[in-house]
Order: sequence, then C-alpha cells, then structure tokens
Amino acid sequence: MKRKTSKMMYMLLVCQLCIPVIHAQPKGGSMKADYERLASKADLNYTTPVVRSEEGLPIGNGRMGTLVWTTPNAIHYQINRVDVFAMGCNTTGFQDGHNNYSNGLGYVDINTVDYGDEVFTGNAFNQHLSVYDGLATVDGNDLKARVLAWTDGDVVATEIDDRRAGASGINIDLRMLRYAVSYIDGKNWELASNHAIQIRQGDHSATSRLEIRDGRILLIQEFKEREYYCASAVAIGIAGRRSKAVYYNEATVRLSAEPGQGRFNILTSSACSYDPHEDIARKALAQLDAAQAKDFDNLLHDNRTWWAAYWPKAFIRLHSADGAADEAEKNFTYYLYLMGSCSRGDYMTGFRGMLWYTNADMAMWGSQYWWNNQGTYFNGMTPLNRPELLEPVFETFLRHYDSYATAARQQWGSKGIWIPETTWFNGIEELPDSIADEMRELYLARKPWSERSKSFMDFAESRNDLNSRWNFLFLRRSSKTGEVGGPFAWTSHIMSSTAKIAYVYWLNYAYHLDREWLRTKGYPVIRGVVEFYSNFPNLYKEADGKYHLHYVNNLESNWGGKDTPEELLAMRAMIPIAIRCSEILDADADRRPVWKEILDNLTPIPASQISAEYYDYCNVGNRTHFQTTLEAYKRRYARVDDNTVVRVLSRVGVAAANLGLADDVKHLIPAQIRSTKEDNCDVVGSGESGCGVLRNRLMLREGPGAIECERLGLASQALCTALLQSVPPSPGEEPVNYIFPAWPKEWDAQFTLAARNAFLISASMEKGQIEFVEIQSAKDGRCLLRNPWGEDELTVYRNGKKSGNMSGLQLTLPAKAGETITLVPKGGTLPAKEVF
Repeated sequence: MKRKTSKMMYMLLVCQLCIPVIHAQPKGGSMKADYERLASKADLNYTTPVVRSEEGLPIGNGRMGTLVWTTPNAIHYQINRVDVFAMGCNTTGFQDGHNNYSNGLGYVDINTVDYGDEVFTGNAFNQHLSVYDGLATVDGNDLKARVLAWTDGDVVATEIDDRRAGASGINIDLRMLRYAVSYIDGKNWELASNHAIQIRQGDHSATSRLEIRDGRILLIQEFKEREYYCASAVAIGIAGRRSKAVYYNEATVRLSAEPGQGRFNILTSSACSYDPHEDIARKALAQLDAAQAKDFDNLLHDNRTWWAAYWPKAFIRLHSADGAADEAEKNFTYYLYLMGSCSRGDYMTGFRGMLWYTNADMAMWGSQYWWNNQGTYFNGMTPLNRPELLEPVFETFLRHYDSYATAARQQWGSKGIWIPETTWFNGIEELPDSIADEMRELYLARKPWSERSKSFMDFAESRNDLNSRWNFLFLRRSSKTGEVGGPFAWTSHIMSSTAKIAYVYWLNYAYHLDREWLRTKGYPVIRGVVEFYSNFPNLYKEADGKYHLHYVNNLESNWGGKDTPEELLAMRAMIPIAIRCSEILDADADRRPVWKEILDNLTPIPASQISAEYYDYCNVGNRTHFQTTLEAYKRRYARVDDNTVVRVLSRVGVAAANLGLADDVKHLIPAQIRSTKEDNCDVVGSGESGCGVLRNRLMLREGPGAIECERLGLASQALCTALLQSVPPSPGEEPVNYIFPAWPKEWDAQFTLAARNAFLISASMEKGQIEFVEIQSAKDGRCLLRNPWGEDELTVYRNGKKSGNMSGLQLTLPAKAGETITLVPKGGTLPAKEVF
C-alpha cells in the first residue's frame, strides 16, 4: 500500500540504497577453526518419519522457506515468504486478533507412488539437515531426494534420485492454502472458469488462482481490501525429465514427471508484489528460468559459497564434562542457521511462524509484529557480526517511518515516533481527525472512558483487537460478560517498545561506526523516541521538582500506571544515547539541553525494580546501580541450580550474564534451551499438556501454527553476554571490553564475537584459565579492555610481532585499521589454537 512520505524521509530512504554496512571481517589469527565441523554439530538427523509437520527440516534463503517433512509416499512443503501479507494496517475485515494471516503461499506435495510399496518408511528411511550448507536430504526405499533453498534466487530445488524397479510416475501437486465455495454475486462462473477461488471477509478478498504456462504450474494469490493490494505466486517446473501439467481439482494443479529411473530436478520458485499492474506469475517464472539454467550441483555450489562466507563471521565453541556446554553450543549454532535462513528479506521475519508455517493460515497471534517477541531474535544479534540479518528489522520500521510519526501526533499529541508493541508490517493506520481527537483525550485519560462517543466505538468495532491501539477490544471479545473495558489493556499504553527498537539501531552504529548509516537510518529512530518522550503530554513536573510519567503500562502489566520502571528505564537509557548521536552528527544542538534537563530531573527508578535485561543501564561495566540490581535479582532468584525452570520468554539468563553471575549462567542457559515447563503446543496457557521442544529444536509455545525459536535467541544472547561484554560505564559513553565476565570455570570456550567500535575479539579459556585474547580492528581507534588476568603483566603482539608488555586493571590499546593485537600472559608465545 502506498503512503504519503515526507520529502526529508524520502531523501533519507533513497540515500539508504547506496550505503553499505561496514563491519569487521575475520582474518587469519591465533585460532584456526574448522567451520564445517563446528556447524555440523548442529545437524538434524531423523531415522524415523516425523509425527507432525511442524517437526520438518527447516530450509530457507532468508526470503522464502519451508519445513521439509514426509508421509509414507510423499515429501511435503509449505512455501512461505517474509514479505507476503494478506492485509495491512487499514484492514477492517479481521476483528479477531488470531484470524488474520500472512507469509503463506501454497502447499507442494511430491507424491512418489500412485499404487505400490511405501517409500518413506522402514529401515531405509533417513532425513538429514546439513546446517553448514543448508542441504536437506530424504532417503527412502530406493528413492533419495536432496533439497535446498537457493541463496541466489527465490527457488526451492529438489533433486529426485529414483532407483526403483518399474518406478512410478512422480506427481507434484501445488495446492491452495484456503478453499471454500460461497456465493459471490456475478462472480462464481468467472472464478470457476479461471480455476480460482475467492474468500471474502468484509471488504477483504483473498483470491487463489491456478495456472499452467508453457508446461509449468502456478498458484497465484491476490489479497485486496480497498486500496490495499498484495500478490504472490508459486511456480513449479521440472528439469531433466519430460512432464505434463493438468488441473487436478478445484484447489490443485498437478505436474507429472515421466516414469523412469534416474535423477531429475523439481524447481519451485516464488515471488511477491504490491503492484496490481505487475505480472506476478512472470516474476516467479523468471526465478524459475534462472535456476533451470543450472544443475543441482551448481545450485548447491552457490549455497555452499554463501554459507562458507557466513560461518566465519563469528562463532562459539564450547565443551564441558557434563555435556551441557556442548549442548549450548549446538543450539547457538542452530540459531545462527535459522536466522541466516529466514532474516534476509525486505521485511523482518515474524516471531510466530517465521518461514516455517505448515498449517496454511492458522497461527495464534495473527500476522502483526510483537516486539517483546521479535526482540528475542534480534536484541542480542549485534555481537554476532552479521549486520545483514538486522537489516530487515531496520528497513521494516524505516519504510513506514511517517506512519509512526503520525501515530505519535494523532494518538498521543506528541512529536517524534511511536512504534506500538503490536504493529502491522506497513505501520499504523492514519485516523480521521475526529476519531484521533477523541482517542487522544481518552487514551491520555483527559476524558472519562464512560463518556466515549458512539462514533468512536463504531469506528473501533471493525479494528483488530490485538493491535495495541485497539487492544481494549480484546477484553470484551475474550470475556464472558461482553463488557467493554478501556482504554487500558495489555499493550495499549506501552511506549518502551519504541525505545528497545531504537536501541538496536544504536547498537548497530556502536559496533560498526558507520556515521552515514547513523545519519540516515539510526538517528531518525533514536531521535524519534526521545522526542516522543520529551513532548509526551503525560510527562510533567510535579511539586517535588521531578518529571513524572502518568497513565502508562509496565510492559503488559500495571495498566495505566505511574512512573512504571519499563518506561523510566527506557528514557534513562535512550536520552543519553540521543545526546551522544546528536554530538557525533553535529545535529539538534538546540534539543540537547532540553533532553538533558528532562534526564537530570526525571524521577528515579525504585532500586528494587531496575532491570539488567535491556540497554546499557546495568552490567559489569556500569556499577552505578549494580549492587541494588544484584540484590533485587538475588531476592527473585534466591537459588539457581539444575532444577531451576526458565520459561521461553524469560530474560533471566541475560540478566545473570550482565550481572557477572557465572554459576547462575551455567544453569540458566541449559534450562532455557530445555524450556520443560512451557510446552503449550496446541493448548495455549496450559504449560503441561503440549509437545515441548520439537525434534527440529523449534517450539509451539505461542500456540497452534505459531512455530518459533524464541528461547534460542535469548539463550544465544545470554551466551554472548557471558563470553564478552562490550559495554560503556553509562549509556552513550566509550565502551570497555570484558572477556569472560560471567563464564563458568567448568566450561571450556573459544569464540570470535564483534565488539563496539568496530572490533572483533577472539579468546580462549581451557580448564578455567584464559589462554589468550585477540583483537582485530576494522578502523583506526583505541580498544579499552579490562585486563583478563586481573592486574598481572601481559605480553602484547601486533600483527604477529612482539611489541612489549603492559599491566594494570584497565588497558588502553591504540589500534589501526586492519591490525591484529594478541594478548597473552607475560612471556607467553603467540598462540596457535585449532578449533573444531
């Protein structure tokens, strides 16, 4: 859907297209890693077929993907894309929060038998996912398949190797995700004659249409609602075998391969468009043509080239006698694989479903982004030295920046931007002035809820009740009485999500020091959140001379509260960062005193409620609130051991790492990976009767259809934080690097992770002793480092040559771009560590 875009933001967005993200690339150093052996520890291997489709093998190229699963005679996919959305922010057809949908394109069934012996059963059965190169293999009785999602185009390629005597013809069915026959005035024959089905819900229509073009089969989807339009296409062709296409039934088009032994390829492409004038089928077929010009081994070579460059960017290798560290490493590597497979598109992957939907449109929590959940994937990603995986996050919000600015003004009477906790992919709906005026009065609690107008409620009734703006509707629709509460609800008055998102933009700059990126992408969001708080009508001074914040949530609790810790923490974290950014860019000099005056006079956060989970406000480097935060943590988690339960969305592992609690980290990270007490699966909220962690290490914690890996993102963030903290003494200040700040002595570890100020840091610990630390610099600057050996003297090597000794609790290391600095205990030689 097209939106009005301010001239300033338009120019910024145009500039973005030519601005590369600059980041350090690892080069030869003291650690020689066998990345294939490291990655292969995270492989999936099944010797029996899956019980449910959600346990399939995940493959994806960052834009499109599928799980790969089998039934006795078939291989199955559901093709999904990160950029396909059935509706946008102006929808009025989906009031129930759970029934709106996105990302799904179509089912693909590769049927290997019409009549005869089963293929994917018995002792010959095996399914394997090679994490190193994203190759899935399926072995059956005299039939094998190799499957990949091509990195260089939007194609899933399947190589069939059929060795069966008297082999059956193989039929590939492309099926619609939704099918219903209903009366549509004047349209039924037109739809039927075009092999199409249309489902309507209010002004929304979802049309699925089958086509055959030049011997290839297609499934086209078109979603329309007033001015909104989105289309997708799946195209399938066969290479290396003669084939025939037929319309199999009203919802299925079939491509049949000629019977015979040997190999041939099935190519499944996809495409998306928001332009109603674009031939989406042609777009998908062009992808098919590009893939068909190569054989399977060449497609696999392209994938191996991409993944071979991906794995060295950062890694973690762990070992412990009890195997807990090894398991943590395996799940960390698997998380890297999943994000590399689903986070390289125009929009960020959704927390529920990702690219792994298998149940058509059914997914709890609908199609909107929820940052508390999205953040489990992205909050801790910066140390992984893969900024390309964060780019979809940045573009998702920048693309619709103006809508968030409009929402700040219309809904809250403020400036800057407001990104709600739950938001549509294309921003927030612009409201009629009369509705916006009344909403502002109601939501700021200047007008009693009991005096709301009929026109306001009539307008609200057609909106989605999981959207933050209209979340109060969920109270009535989910209650037995049908009473309307409001305007406060779970996500209605959360402002801090904008701050948490802005903090990720700040980290991207802090780690890579790309000033032009900060100017065009990072600073507009960082400034936007601070301007929102600074101009928020319900932030004002009281008799004590302090600024107090009224009628806001504490995340999803304490609805309409005062001075909630979540919001105060967001302000205290982001205002200094905005001031620092404005100094770097020499911008908004007139706003700095305003922001600083608010910060200096902001009411304090109660010591017992300061969190160590977000921002730069409390960690091993920021000691201002450290002791009180540690005491609050200890009161809540008085005993942490092997029996401690960690829920999927808990940040306790991150908090423990930030507080330097190595013994707690040792128990909390494995516990989060297990997540034994939160296995909802098909019974949301039960916590007892679900399916737990699936065979593919994914979960259905969020409910039916909402497959996810949230716990792996949080466990990975905790791991990185325990290994390396690159943190300032207070928000916006120069960072100091702490090596193994919360690391269990029983866990051996080697790692390479990114650090702030464009450094890559590698280190090794064996049997509780730090062997060496190595720093690679992408830019001229200096690296501040807390001495890993206390205050002991150490020896410094620069580019492999000994340069002298130094000592002290904190070290200052000048560095030039491209330089490698290696630190070892005094008198030590330059290390050579093999890692696998």
